Amino acid sequence: MKQYFGTDGIRGRANQPPMTPEVALKLGRAIGSFVRQGERRHMVVIGKDTRLSGYMIEHAMVGGLTAAGMDVRLIGPCPTPAIGMLTRSMRADLGIMITASHNPYTDNGIKLFGPDGFKLADDSELEIERLIEQDPDASSVDGEKIGKLDHYKDAYGRYIEGAKASFPRELSLAGIKVVVDCANGGGYKTAPIALWELGADVHPIGVSPNGTNINRECGSTAPDAMIKAVREQGADIGIALDGDADRAILCDEKGHLIDGDQIIARIGKDQFDTGQLRGDGVVTTVMSNFGLERYLTSENLKLIRTQVGDRHVVEAMRSGGYNVGGEQSGHVVLLDHATTGDGLIAALQVLASCVRAQKPASEICHLFEPAPQVLINVRYEGASPLELESVQKAQADAEARLGNQGRLVLRKSGTEPLIRVMTQGDDDQLVTSVAEDLAEAIRQAAR
Repeated sequence: MKQYFGTDGIRGRANQPPMTPEVALKLGRAIGSFVRQGERRHMVVIGKDTRLSGYMIEHAMVGGLTAAGMDVRLIGPCPTPAIGMLTRSMRADLGIMITASHNPYTDNGIKLFGPDGFKLADDSELEIERLIEQDPDASSVDGEKIGKLDHYKDAYGRYIEGAKASFPRELSLAGIKVVVDCANGGGYKTAPIALWELGADVHPIGVSPNGTNINRECGSTAPDAMIKAVREQGADIGIALDGDADRAILCDEKGHLIDGDQIIARIGKDQFDTGQLRGDGVVTTVMSNFGLERYLTSENLKLIRTQVGDRHVVEAMRSGGYNVGGEQSGHVVLLDHATTGDGLIAALQVLASCVRAQKPASEICHLFEPAPQVLINVRYEGASPLELESVQKAQADAEARLGNQGRLVLRKSGTEPLIRVMTQGDDDQLVTSVAEDLAEAIRQAAR
């Protein structure tokens, strides 16, 4: 069982275990032991989002990595998918992204990428955890073999060009007005530039990070800022990234939201129509809406569901030969263009659909009517209440009430101390009542 790694790397409150400089230093040493083979020089790339604590974690990791003989290339604030891309294209041995994604600035985290640009597998994370606890002397190298540090200055341009390459060459965004909310996060430099260079009239917001305002009343978890700007600017579309820009929620010219399920439906249908969709289906998680499944079935396409987390989505895509997948939250994975979720690249595919069809987003981005769905997050302290008998009984009662008229997903968040209660079905009142009753039972048990 993992002690440090969760569903998407290591995450926690900054300056408290496990997100302390002491743990980061040990992790750097452990990564060095994990990667080092033979006498050749080894190299790691490190990026981060805009959190104040990123400096603390970054420098502690550099100390551990260089002590273990690893050369380090610092990228600075950037999107998570940029680290996936750069790790592979620069022939690095490992990529590190310091981010807590959509969480508030008080949290931070660490995501690891292998040399192929994909997130490390579970067995690799377990081995690194074992090495964290080893004697520091076991990872140390002689003085002449200590690693070197370099600030890599070409990273933004390389990522921007990679993202732009996903947009069809024969199309242009000229005449398209785009609001892009960068959540004061890792994509605040790259996304507006890429959109502008493709021809768009760009109105950027959430591009003034100060270390503490990442995801604060902006970005994909607070899309009202994007919606307001779209309406005020008379924009054709809005794009809201999260703190590390690996997810995006969109809105049309009327201010109506376009979530990850609708984005996946749009891209999947386009790729199917043009013969680019592999596997005749898409991969999503248990959280995706019934409406998406019904729509895909009507188009003779498959929907493959996985556990929550883009890692599980990517694993199923790679093993099953699919190239389109993602999550309702806006993580959209397009393996023809990226090794992980990329909010900018997903948004560019939707924009390409609008340009190609010569129709507004309101006409082409709402492909199905979502089934009634309720999601309630219940915060807790200490041990997870899911193991309590009263909660398990409440869950059984909820499933019995839904019967074959809906579905229930009850799970512990892998990134925050939250229990997520999700119900779906055709009866709005039923799914709402079941979700509220189960959430209240969890609150009572967690006291």
